[in-house]
Amino acid sequence: MGNKSLNKIAAIEKAITKKYGSEAVQNPRANWDEIKEKEYLEQMRELYKKTNENDKWQEKIDLNGFSVSKRLFNRDSLRHCSVCSSLARKSLDDVCLLKYECCYKCYIQYVEDREERWKKGWRPKNENNQK
Repeated sequence: MGNKSLNKIAAIEKAITKKYGSEAVQNPRANWDEIKEKEYLEQMRELYKKTNENDKWQEKIDLNGFSVSKRLFNRDSLRHCSVCSSLARKSLDDVCLLKYECCYKCYIQYVEDREERWKKGWRPKNENNQK
């Protein structure tokens, strides 16, 4: 290296030290010791443990040809419509599932203005619902 490039490096280090402090230009190993190494390794073990736990929740399940996160099936909102067997996708679906055990689309088609008949147990006869 030439003398000019060493002077340039020294000038850059000086400017960094002035702006960010002397620790910014130190060798990272200068303040490292056995205690810090043990703390670092323990932190890394905890991080990997949490990462592995999160990966378990990110497992995918094949549902009708689609990969769906296993985590989604732990929510109460994702239930099947008893009429058309579709999954609840919107908050309106959740409301209708709780009250009428069907999705919003089926509510509009079969239940709306016929609530009394629905509450008495009437259900439409279709291919998805027959046993």
